[in-house]
Amino acid sequence: MSLLITQVTVTPIAFPDPPLLNVAGVHQPWALRTIVEVRTDAGVVGIGESYGDQPHLDLMNRAAAGLVGLDAFDLNGLRARVAEAVGAEDTPAGTGLIGASSNQKTIARVVSPFEVACLDAQGLALERPVSDLLGGRVRDRVSFSAYLFYKWAAHPGAEPDEWGPALDPAGIVAQARQMIDAYGFESIKLKGGVFEPDAEIAAIRALREEFGDHPLRLDPNCGWTPATSIRVAEETTGLLEYLEDPTPGIDGMSEVAQSASMPLATNMCVVAFDHIAEAVAKRAVGVILSDHHYWGGLRASAELAAICRTFGIGLSMHSNTHLGISLAAMTHLAAATPNLEYALDTHTPWQGGVDVVTDPLTFRNGALDVPTTPGLGVTLDRDGLERMHRDYLDCGIRSRDDTGYMRQFEPGFTRRTASW
Repeated sequence: MSLLITQVTVTPIAFPDPPLLNVAGVHQPWALRTIVEVRTDAGVVGIGESYGDQPHLDLMNRAAAGLVGLDAFDLNGLRARVAEAVGAEDTPAGTGLIGASSNQKTIARVVSPFEVACLDAQGLALERPVSDLLGGRVRDRVSFSAYLFYKWAAHPGAEPDEWGPALDPAGIVAQARQMIDAYGFESIKLKGGVFEPDAEIAAIRALREEFGDHPLRLDPNCGWTPATSIRVAEETTGLLEYLEDPTPGIDGMSEVAQSASMPLATNMCVVAFDHIAEAVAKRAVGVILSDHHYWGGLRASAELAAICRTFGIGLSMHSNTHLGISLAAMTHLAAATPNLEYALDTHTPWQGGVDVVTDPLTFRNGALDVPTTPGLGVTLDRDGLERMHRDYLDCGIRSRDDTGYMRQFEPGFTRRTASW
């Protein structure tokens, strides 16, 4: 059975984003994504989702032009065609909160949404869910974590959003309670690197007091020096399930890992296959947060999982500001990954109910049921796609810039990497 690609459509979109704070600054009022549609000669259309920054969008359009005539089952051929289109480009993505860029990582980022769309098309043609194409489900439900952020009450000049402010431990606890009441999450992650470390330790202690049974994680996005990271690890002994990217680089992480009582996790220092050997040799990380958007798709993420299993490294899943297509892809991948030991990250609560699929997957008790219908199990909302594309055209944002946006309100702001 062949499944020849006859048309590829790449559509940039935008949707509202709250003022979430991080080490790089603050989220802009609009988040950018790109929706991919792969139409085949069998009449099925597979869908994928990716970043929306202009340099990445340009590469996706360049790659899309060379995919017509490819068999959607030929995923190795897909990578070869994308690599040819990308050439020697090394294009950073967004704020750099997913680690350093490289040519191979750029190729992987461009491959990913087309591979997801091809797998969706395969599943639709074969009448099998994507999880079956990845080896079959080992779980029927996939758990996710509440993803907390320090945030302003609203973007300057706008009305307060439904979440309100969270700028101290009490605000973080209130945000967690609101999110857990709405979604039922049974673990909690706090995005740190915003305030000095003692303030963020206080927030973790407040969360532990309020949510005694919930595993806790803290992610300052490399906001601390190794010495500070070691101190924070000591002061949070017994509180954290893992400490994520406390300090920059494999060497820095290795230094901290030697004394930390909890595993160190990363989605910043091990972000490509050629980083793994050094990280293993230096015992730098205990958990890798995979992300199919920049590891090269679902199959490459499954390869990463096998390597983690080989070396006894734990596995979780990183999220960016995603919509329902990516959430479905993450869920199928998690369902087919035996050694996924931790609840996944998700930005879904921050979407404000906006989505690009007609029937988004629904959380129950902090988890999603794995779709059993063909393909990804979600359907593109074409009216929503058109509306969100108009928002993209009108919003004026073409690349994510948390630091630049923050400087509109704090002119002297600088990125806080290893600042404490």
